[in-house]
Amino acid sequence: MTAPSDARPRGTRLPRVARRRQLLAAAQEVFVAQGYHQAAMDEIAERAGVSKPVLYQHFPGKLELYLALLEQHCEALVDKQREALESTTDNRDRVVASFTAFFEFVAGDGEAFRLVFESDLRNLPAVREKLDHTLHRCAELIGEVIRQDTSISEEEAHLLSVGLVGLAETSARYWTGSGGGVSKEAAELLVSRLAWRGLSGWDLTRESAE
Repeated sequence: MTAPSDARPRGTRLPRVARRRQLLAAAQEVFVAQGYHQAAMDEIAERAGVSKPVLYQHFPGKLELYLALLEQHCEALVDKQREALESTTDNRDRVVASFTAFFEFVAGDGEAFRLVFESDLRNLPAVREKLDHTLHRCAELIGEVIRQDTSISEEEAHLLSVGLVGLAETSARYWTGSGGGVSKEAAELLVSRLAWRGLSGWDLTRESAE
């Protein structure tokens, strides 16, 4: 096989963690460019500059490699959501920050977005479970803030948070494929204002300053 021009040179020994990171980066390039089903382990190994046996030492198969990559990006989305909620104690600003986190995940790393939300494996149980779990974790973070800052019950707060995560995911996914008719900043503001108008209808322990 002739190595593609952007393949990494072979022969460099790396610590296990660094090698794993290198393999995941190469796999992401191939998965995004060709889709999961068309991607070949041979090409991923070639892109990373390693032999197939080295690749299989870290990942027993293509699905395991994809799931590891999915796990990496799902954790990044949850971390973005956590950081957004912790970035301020002003409730309205937290709503804006929370929606901005989703839009930044979509716009800031298009490859990660396509792997997480536009994968041709979304109906595969292991992938569907990981995506559902990720959105559930985001909802739990938001629901805890709602519960602490309103008088509603834990079950009600969770229901609201699931709705907010669904709104954030759907609107961010739509925006990225809409051709840029609305700027990212305007889109974030529009959707967060919609959410804030609903949330501000409850008595809040920390009112946002006008």
